[in-house]
Amino acid sequence: MGTPKRRLAVLSSHLLPTGPAPSSSSSGVSASFCAQQRLSHSQESGHENDCVFCKIIRGESPAVKLYEDDTCLCILDTNPLSLGHSLIVPKSHFSCLDATPPSVVAAMCAKVPLISNAIMKATDADSFNLLVNNGAAAGQVIFHTHIHIIPRKARDCLWTSESLRRRPLKIDQETSQLADQVREKLSNICECSSKGQESSLS
Repeated sequence: MGTPKRRLAVLSSHLLPTGPAPSSSSSGVSASFCAQQRLSHSQESGHENDCVFCKIIRGESPAVKLYEDDTCLCILDTNPLSLGHSLIVPKSHFSCLDATPPSVVAAMCAKVPLISNAIMKATDADSFNLLVNNGAAAGQVIFHTHIHIIPRKARDCLWTSESLRRRPLKIDQETSQLADQVREKLSNICECSSKGQESSLS
């Protein structure tokens, strides 16, 4: 999976983009078969066989499990950015967050308060980052949905972008157009969802 320094660079790339993402061949990041063969945003038959997380779920690869239920499990990251860095992983194979059913995302997120509280107490951390890298440009390396819980302590300097001065949002025509476009897309998605539900009920 690369060195901890490289993993930090990949994870923080979404916070402080510095240009185009390096190709996997030159980055030193070793991606799973799932990352190399991503064909669609649906549950992909066959790809679970070589997925790192699927192997852990099936008991074929070792992992330090912290929590497990019928829908998901939580494991310690094998290349942690901080002590207690953990991953919540669904037991079914979905390539990315937007391919994961809302019920599965809800089940994963419902465990965050319980698991993060235990991790913070065990590591004497006072905060944590909840992070999802969704897609290659956002730093996703293993294409099986997962949520990072990264324990934090004051002045740990984990993210270089935290020292950057943030600029206030400009309320201008460009911002207004962006908001209109997002609202339109949301409206279209909601209409499609409700039509699908109506047709399944009739």
